[in-house]
Formats: sequence, C-alpha cells, structure tokens
Amino acid sequence: MTELVVVAGATGYLGRHVIAALAGRGYRVRAIVRSRARAEQPGAFGAPALAGLVDEWWVGEVTDPGFLPGACQGARRVVSALGVTRQKASPWDVDYLANLRLLQDAERERVGSFLYVNVMHASAGRSLIMRSKSAFVEALTRSPLAHQVINPSGYFSDLAGILQMARRRIVILPPDLGVHIAPIHGADLARCCVDRLGDASGSWDIGGPDVLTYREIANLASLALGRRCITFAVPTRAVRAAVWLANRLGERPATLAQFFADGLTRDAVGERCGDHHLEVFFRDLAGAGARG
Repeated sequence: MTELVVVAGATGYLGRHVIAALAGRGYRVRAIVRSRARAEQPGAFGAPALAGLVDEWWVGEVTDPGFLPGACQGARRVVSALGVTRQKASPWDVDYLANLRLLQDAERERVGSFLYVNVMHASAGRSLIMRSKSAFVEALTRSPLAHQVINPSGYFSDLAGILQMARRRIVILPPDLGVHIAPIHGADLARCCVDRLGDASGSWDIGGPDVLTYREIANLASLALGRRCITFAVPTRAVRAAVWLANRLGERPATLAQFFADGLTRDAVGERCGDHHLEVFFRDLAGAGARG
C-alpha cells in the first residue's frame, strides 16, 4: 500500500509545494488545514492549488488542543511546515505547542518518521518565533521517532518585499552589506524535503543555487522591473531602535521585528539545492504585476 503522509502547514507557501511533490511521487496525502476551500485555490507567489492533490482533509484550528489527536492515525510519515510568520497567532502556540501536539499524536500512532521545516540559525535567534522553533526541535530530537530537521536559508517569497520596495524606487537594505543568503524556491525545497523522508534521522541546512548579497538581490529586483532604484543600508542603531519601539507596541510587532532583525544579520547559505533562480522569480512577479 502507498504510504500515507500527514502534512501540517499545508496551505502555506512551502506546504503547498510539499504536497505537490508528494503527490507527484505517488504518496497519499492527508492535509491539515483551516479551510479546505482556501486550500483548493492557488496560493501566493505561484504556490499550487491543492485541489486533486489531497486524499484526505483534516480541517480545523491547530491551536485547539482537541483538534490534532487522531490526525496521524494510519500514517507512515509526518511533514510539518507549520509556523507563524505574519498571522496574528502566538508563535509559542503554533510553532511550539501545535507542533508538539502533532508530534505526540505521531508517537501515539507509531508513525515511522517526522520531518520538520525549521529556520536556519533558529537556535541563535532571540525572537519568540526562533525560540519557539528551537524549543520544538529540542522536543523532536528527544522523540523516539526518526526525525528530519530541514533548515532553509530563506524562501523566494520572503524576498518579494524587496521587489515591492523597488517598485517605489527606494530599497532599504540591512546594515551589513556583506551578509550572504542563498534563497530557495518552494518547489526546490519541497523536493529536498521529500528526498529526505525515511527512517534515518538528521538535520540539514538547505539553500538555493545562487549565493547573493542583499544589494545584489536589490539589483535583480531593479532589473526585473526595468527601472533604476535608490538603495541604502539602515544603520545598526536604527534596527535596534526599531526593535526597541516594536517591543513597546505589543508582542506581535516585537516578535516580527526581532525575527527579521535576527534573519538579516547572519549569512544563510547551506547546501546547494534546486534549479530555480531568484532573477526569474522576480521577472515573473514583475510581469504579473504589470498585467494586473
């Protein structure tokens, strides 16, 4: 019988690509979603619609403690791309507690393995998002289940904001212009995840084919739009001031500000994976914007 894989975070940018990759290789998929109707529509940044790709739907709120028990029944594998970025939920409730409840259910159901999509350098981050992810990775590595931890450098979709700034002809860059990143397309990262499904445990830092500075990324955005842009780096003291101010505006602004501050100050490269290039992604987005 074909293996059944449970996918959490199924309607996110990566989750959609993971389900497409699993379905393409003949796996059966049980998708954990808040809305089936939304899941069956195309996602943002070219992520696929899940209509016709999912065999079973598990619909509800992952923050509800009674929702996840039973979600892994009959499954052989679990893949979780579940996490908070711009949603209003607390990272601790989603990135840690919801993933932990899913892991506990996987253990009860004697699932063969659990693959978790983390963030590169999460253990060094100070934001609640990073600390929540790190806490779950610690729980996962203590689990008797085989586990795979995938640490992506950053998604193409994360950099769409640079293209949006370039549309306004001014691009704000991080303080250290020497930081390098190897962003990865969701389809490429999904293939890397499915390649690593199995009974062997491990952790991998994964990046895309191109290693770029943020200034080079801004130049690619400018070329995609066919316009010249002004770029300037935000002083380190300004980043600190923004984090300080966000902390006084509430937990959500503080969490997001610290998360982005953490991510913009370290190299994020990892193992080369995939054949999608950011230049083409930007050109496609720019063309879609022009048509819209």
